[in-house]
Amino acid sequence: MPTAKSKAIYATGRRKEASARVYLQPLEAGDEDTEILVNKRPLREYFPLATTQQIVLQPLVLTERADKYKIRIRVTGGGSSGQAGAVRHGISRVLEKVEPELRAPLKSAGLLTRDPRAVERKKPGRHKARKKPQFSKR
Repeated sequence: MPTAKSKAIYATGRRKEASARVYLQPLEAGDEDTEILVNKRPLREYFPLATTQQIVLQPLVLTERADKYKIRIRVTGGGSSGQAGAVRHGISRVLEKVEPELRAPLKSAGLLTRDPRAVERKKPGRHKARKKPQFSKR
């Protein structure tokens, strides 16, 4: 475990087109600022929906580490849902890096696996990726 004066440990999380860099720093003695900052804004301001907040906080709630670290996040690309998933993935990976004994609960919850699903490309002659033009018999 790093000392309080050392640099923050970071990991990258990804989901769809979003990419998040999560910086984790252990709290110093007497420091009570456990707020999570996303792009220099508080978590509840950046992700106003309760569902996206729940997605982001899932690894911290699962491991009961919500009040032990100061977390700064830089997230780019994608939409709010993809960004929330990327942040969740990044937080899980950095927690595992700092405390290797957390790997088992994080892995069993499926939080260390990158979700490979992405938007399918549009094909020629189709309206969307799979939707075909209406068939005309005559």
